[in-house]
Amino acid sequence: MTIHSNKLFPSVNKELKQLNQNLHKMIIAEHPILYAAAEKLLNTGGKRIRPALVLLVGNITTKKQKISAEQKRLAEITEVIHNASLVHDDVIDDCETRRGVETVHSIFNNKVAILTGDFLFAQSSWYLANLNNLDVVKTISKVIIDFAEGEIQQGTKTFDNKISIENYIEKSFYKTASLIACSCKATTILSHCNEKVQEDFYLFGKHLGLAFQIIDDILDITSSTESLGKPAGSDLKNGNLTAPLMFTLEEKPELNKLIYKEFENKQDINKAIRITTNSIGIRKAKDLAEEHIQIAIHIIKSKYKHKDIKDLLLVSYYVLNRIN
Repeated sequence: MTIHSNKLFPSVNKELKQLNQNLHKMIIAEHPILYAAAEKLLNTGGKRIRPALVLLVGNITTKKQKISAEQKRLAEITEVIHNASLVHDDVIDDCETRRGVETVHSIFNNKVAILTGDFLFAQSSWYLANLNNLDVVKTISKVIIDFAEGEIQQGTKTFDNKISIENYIEKSFYKTASLIACSCKATTILSHCNEKVQEDFYLFGKHLGLAFQIIDDILDITSSTESLGKPAGSDLKNGNLTAPLMFTLEEKPELNKLIYKEFENKQDINKAIRITTNSIGIRKAKDLAEEHIQIAIHIIKSKYKHKDIKDLLLVSYYVLNRIN
């Protein structure tokens, strides 16, 4: 089943349109270069999956399915935090394009890009504090700590063919799933839900986020630069060994030679991609993503089927079907 992103969020389309307008108001900066860099990042678009999930969870957990002003603001904060992490990621990975356009550090420089990311984190923290909910502040603040933990784990394991799937999942949680899990939980806190409901939606977000990252890692190998919006094989180039490659190593040990050489030229990257796509690696990685999606869906279907959950399920299916 192919699902187009513009059909993902019909019940919160109005809120997402308003969110796009509000994001630009949230990044006002006194220095024109800082503002231009931040606005450039937001103008690259994206599917807004993270803020949409906040709005959808708000729809399910609030009385009379009325999303509160605080939840709408949380959706905006979530997207600003996500974009702050992207600009830092692009500097660390030396990625020249994202979503088909030049990255902030490519247009300006690394210093401006790092300061832009810091500025966006600071702005999101200010708006987060203004929600006046200490539990939400604690929940979302943990995400920024997790981003740093994930980057350190990734940076110290480059070209490490001994990394385990458990290590990979932990890193993927820190880098991707933590934001989705914590923002889903924070939404339920704003809905005044009990701790059991908060935990349910935290786990839903965690497993959805892990699946999202695994599928991203598959796409890095199987998709073209044009469809990715960034160079294919970026993970290989930077020495980030992901699930498809790790599963391939079990079947194709000759891949180790290319890892030892640290994919020193373009031909090595292309060869590694060919080996991986002709192995069980892609299939096993997708199976792993599907396991996490099924856990996420089970949580929602088993406990909240009396609610209007179809859009939340649609997002879950979309995450998995991006590689079809």
